[in-house]
Amino acid sequence: MRSTIDPEKIELLMEILGREARSSGSVYFTGGASALLIGWRSSTVDIDIRLDPEPAGIFQAIAKLKQELNINIELASPQDFLPPLPGWRDRSVFIGKRGRISFYHYDFTAQALSKLSRGYDRDLNDVRAMYAQRLFSLEGLRDCLSAIEPDLIRFPSLNPEILKGKVNKFIEQASLGEK
Repeated sequence: MRSTIDPEKIELLMEILGREARSSGSVYFTGGASALLIGWRSSTVDIDIRLDPEPAGIFQAIAKLKQELNINIELASPQDFLPPLPGWRDRSVFIGKRGRISFYHYDFTAQALSKLSRGYDRDLNDVRAMYAQRLFSLEGLRDCLSAIEPDLIRFPSLNPEILKGKVNKFIEQASLGEK
C-alpha cells in the first residue's frame, strides 16, 4: 500500500525528476496533483502525469521515485478519456522549471470535461473547486466540448449525449450559483 501524497512530496518529485532527466521535456500534472498544488485538496493517492515531449531518462527516474517516495505515479491525462482539446497546451498552466523539465497543470478545461464525463462525487467536487477558482470558464467548457464532439466516436465507452447532458447540467448549476 502506497502512502498518501501531499504538496511537499510533489515538490520533491519535481526536484528529483528535474535533476534525473537527461533531456528537455514537459510534465503535465492532472487530477489530485493539481488539486494539491493549487490547494483545493489536502491529499491524493496518486500522481497522474502526461509527458509531452518525453524527457530521456524519465521512466528510470519515475521507477526509482515510486519506491523511494512510496508513491503511485501513473501516466494518465484527459487525453486518455477524451479526444485532445484544441489548444490544450496553450491553456495549460506553467508551474515551474526544474533542471531541464518544465512542469505544468494540464489544461483545466480538459480536466473538467474528463471529470464530468466520469461523474464520481470526488470528480464533481474537483470541477466545482476548479470553477470556483476560475481555472476554466463555462463558455470555454461548452466551446471545447463542441470542438471535440465529432471525435467522440473514437471513444466507444463514452456516450456523447450523456456527456453533453452532464456538461450542460454543470453549466446550468454553475450559472445559477453566480446569480
